[in-house]
Amino acid sequence: MQQLSAFLRTGALVFGGGHVVMPLLEHSLVPQGWIGLDQFLVGYGAAQAVPGPMFSFAAFLGFDLQDGLHGLAGALMALTALFLPSFLLIGGVLPFWSALGRLRMMRRALFGINAAVVGILVAALFQPIWQSAILGRPEFCLAITAFLLLVCWKQPAWRVVLLCAVVGGLVFT
Repeated sequence: MQQLSAFLRTGALVFGGGHVVMPLLEHSLVPQGWIGLDQFLVGYGAAQAVPGPMFSFAAFLGFDLQDGLHGLAGALMALTALFLPSFLLIGGVLPFWSALGRLRMMRRALFGINAAVVGILVAALFQPIWQSAILGRPEFCLAITAFLLLVCWKQPAWRVVLLCAVVGGLVFT
């Protein structure tokens, strides 16, 4: 039940997109030993290659947890627990959304929330991704190349991921 609670709490705190889920789930699951950091990062990376990555990631984590939730039932329960709070919130707030959007205090709060989301995303890039993936100059060069391919040369993400996988397989093995 503690694992299910971790997914529910994370789902209740998410604002700003799926990538905000990653540091929250990592903080809830890895220190307790429910899943190892390496396995967590493998699941996160694999989920990025498919549509709906947070659905895939939640199901992966629920399936692979060490104690309590695991297997197909764990995957379904983790998936439901992660997304249930947002569905309940939408149902509860939707009737008042227009009125809330007109309140200056609510607009100011959303600016603060958006700034916090950017901070969480930067923190997630640094820990655990940067600290566990960029181990030296070769990894740094590959990361910069991938960034340039995506941002400057507007290459599709699938092509950049495939190129990095091939280069990583050739250089880092």
